[in-house]
Amino acid sequence: MSDFLNYLNILFCANREGRDCPLPYFYVPGHFWVSRKHKMSNIIPNFATIIIHCMSKKKIKIGNIECGADQLFLISGPCVIEDESIMFKTAEKLKEVSQQLNIPIIYKSSFLKDNRSDLKYYDGPGLKKGLEMLAKVKEKFGFPILTDIHYPDQAAPAAEVCDVLQIPAYLCMQTSLIVAAAKTGRVINIKHGQFLAPENMKHPVKKCVDSGNDNIILTERGYTFGYNDLVVDPRSLYHMNQLGYPVVFDITHSIRKYGIPSADAKGGAREFLPVISRAGVASGVDGVFIETHPDPSKALCDAASQLSVYDLKAFLEPLIEIHNTEVKYREK
Repeated sequence: MSDFLNYLNILFCANREGRDCPLPYFYVPGHFWVSRKHKMSNIIPNFATIIIHCMSKKKIKIGNIECGADQLFLISGPCVIEDESIMFKTAEKLKEVSQQLNIPIIYKSSFLKDNRSDLKYYDGPGLKKGLEMLAKVKEKFGFPILTDIHYPDQAAPAAEVCDVLQIPAYLCMQTSLIVAAAKTGRVINIKHGQFLAPENMKHPVKKCVDSGNDNIILTERGYTFGYNDLVVDPRSLYHMNQLGYPVVFDITHSIRKYGIPSADAKGGAREFLPVISRAGVASGVDGVFIETHPDPSKALCDAASQLSVYDLKAFLEPLIEIHNTEVKYREK
């Protein structure tokens, strides 16, 4: 207990007989859940229930990247795995940007986009070929790798190559998917569902923790606002930060216009990229998520919202400056 007593305010309900206290459960970010049925006598003799108020955030290690520390990190790469030339061109430029701006990068791309709006749209190379390509990127460029999974049986093979398994926003409440991902022991990035109040992200978080894995990142990607539109509410970033895990802001997905194919330029409101990215980072996040491509207009998925990897350095510079200012004045 002594390792976290320094940053927890602890209130004990004394109960020397080990009886239950009539209190609801409370969450200890990054540690465990305590329920009204849980006798604390197994952990701390002569006490029944522990109520904890914690403002600290768990730091998550991904390769050499410490997510949740003061340094901003980036998740980036093509939306979906394309040919080797596209994947390597993107990785080469990301490596250059990482070195120039001293920003750690996790390479992201999907082997399957299982929520395309039409069967004729490209949905990726599939699990086997996709993981082979991600393994090549990892070996050649040294990036930690993130990919998303859609079905429980994809978790174990994806975990053999990838450092981070991502739960898609639409699927963030799918218990079997979260449990399978959590049991791999990999870091789990749970994307915030467009339909879910931010504080209710505690439920998928708890499923992951209850499955034995508290290596969690939470990603905001915008709320459904009326029909076919998304809005980013900075209050969501505040609420998600209270859950005690690193928070990422997915910038490029937040400008998508639903109902319009992503190959159509009208399928993404690019004019809002600067304002929402800077507002989100100023609200207090640990990382940003920006899908990038050498030529977004020719991208096989999310062409309307991906950022040209050649524009990434200029796009990131103000975000890093804003982040450093926010960290300086952040409540510790």
